[in-house]
Amino acid sequence: MRCCACLFQQSLQCSPSKMAAGESNSRSSCLNLSNPGPLGNAQASNGVHSAPAGNAGSAAAAGGLNRTAGSTNPQPGLDSDVAVRATPSAQHQARQAASQSASAAAAAVVAVAAAAVAAGASGEAPGSSASNMTAASSACSADTAAISSSLPGSPASVLVYREPVYNWQATKSTVKERFALAVGSAVFDAMFNGGMATTSTEIELPDVEPAAFLALLKFLYSDEVQIGPETVMTTLYTAKKYAVPALEAHCVEFLKKNLRADNAFMLLTQARLFDEPQLASLCLENIDKNTADALAAEGFTDIDLDTLVAVLERDTLGVREVRLFGAAVRWAEAETQRQQLQPTPENKRRVLGKALGLIRFPLMTIEEFAAAGPAQSGILTDREVVSLFLHFTVNPKPHVEFIDRPRCCLRGKECSITRFGQVESRWGYSGTSDRIRFSVNRRIFVVGFGLYGSIHGPTDYQVNIQIIHTDSNTVLGQNDTGFSCDGTANTFRVMFKEPVEILPSVNYIACATLKGPDSHYGTKGMRKVTHEAPATGTKTCFTFCYAAGNNNGTSVEDGQIPEVIFYT
Repeated sequence: MRCCACLFQQSLQCSPSKMAAGESNSRSSCLNLSNPGPLGNAQASNGVHSAPAGNAGSAAAAGGLNRTAGSTNPQPGLDSDVAVRATPSAQHQARQAASQSASAAAAAVVAVAAAAVAAGASGEAPGSSASNMTAASSACSADTAAISSSLPGSPASVLVYREPVYNWQATKSTVKERFALAVGSAVFDAMFNGGMATTSTEIELPDVEPAAFLALLKFLYSDEVQIGPETVMTTLYTAKKYAVPALEAHCVEFLKKNLRADNAFMLLTQARLFDEPQLASLCLENIDKNTADALAAEGFTDIDLDTLVAVLERDTLGVREVRLFGAAVRWAEAETQRQQLQPTPENKRRVLGKALGLIRFPLMTIEEFAAAGPAQSGILTDREVVSLFLHFTVNPKPHVEFIDRPRCCLRGKECSITRFGQVESRWGYSGTSDRIRFSVNRRIFVVGFGLYGSIHGPTDYQVNIQIIHTDSNTVLGQNDTGFSCDGTANTFRVMFKEPVEILPSVNYIACATLKGPDSHYGTKGMRKVTHEAPATGTKTCFTFCYAAGNNNGTSVEDGQIPEVIFYT
């Protein structure tokens, strides 16, 4: 599987990345600490230890366990060999010293961070400047010694304990606020000051890219946001790992601004992985609006099964079902390779799993189902193929195991136009289709027709409606259904299974084949009918023409199919 960072970089037409997660050929990020004790012992948030010379077992890294013979009654958060035996006045002095020490420790941490940032700017790996680290560590050591010498002359160790506040760094949005409290990450605070603080001179971060770690340090200690197409994914991961939500937000905002149809699936996968619901929602909306382009993108076949299922479950995809099936087959071919399986129909069905049941085969035309692949793919069982063919060809339709609920990618208000000025009776049916040719001036989606009903009172009709592309004679949408009328001269809605896209200045044929008694029909037809949107004033102009061939007598002036129902 190609890494998502590389795919995202390619989608923005950038040079290939070597920093993508899992593909780095550079060494791991690391923090070098030339002297492990001082940084670990700088109690910026939890407290300060001081131990006079000669005391058995000097304090180890802050909050660590340093057990000495004879220690009793260990307290949570305290070293088990330290007992608080100072007088109130000594405690007061210790608090003052601790306050001064916190400031000094903060300065030391700033120095460490500045060294790391400076090293990165000069081409070194973050944390590789040993001399700067040593200087910062020495400052911490000197500060600790100063506290020891300032306390009253008592042979006992003195400890001031402060209750830690979890992740206070996340509430600090500026460098000044973060510096005032030493560091900008709760994770770093725990690593260096917590109960399990490290004492190692070098801390290796094997799952963090050097460029991403440097971007984190620059943000923490200079407010500089340094992210790009090749590093945004790894930086987002690093920001989450070290609990820096402000940098997370910058990464997510960068991804939102660069969201397009050709990277929507890749970003959706990452948004789900990193638990970014707002970004995931934007990706899904983009896929709804640009489904065909998103499915055709290179990164589509790299998504995981759960992401594929999440998309196929949606009722708002704007593409014909046969194209969804084709995309699912492409994904299955890629997935069999990832699982080192032969790309047989059986294995494709196996890797698709529950995703196959989300393809809405009943929404296809019989031509799409038979000729475009599903019936001959081998992915469906013989029983499923037979049941779907029966669904397409007989009435009443038998139950099928696949969803037959139409998808609708349309938003806004439903519109309709009426092409007749008057209603008459009687219009008969003998098995031929009523047909009328039309074109529009702008892109619309036709969702159904309004048809006339019986002149003999309440009646049920069987009807097949279609929209046919005139030049290619391709059926673009159809539904074999029925409707009930009440005997009035009103029109009755008959809807397609899914919206039919109508492009401007292209000729289409509206077709309706009715089975039932004589009906009303329209007269005083109009060649041009314009619909104007009340809110925007946008005009949609229909032009009607005679459809050559057997059309049951319907024309521009008279006949059936009085209404077209559509969305803009």
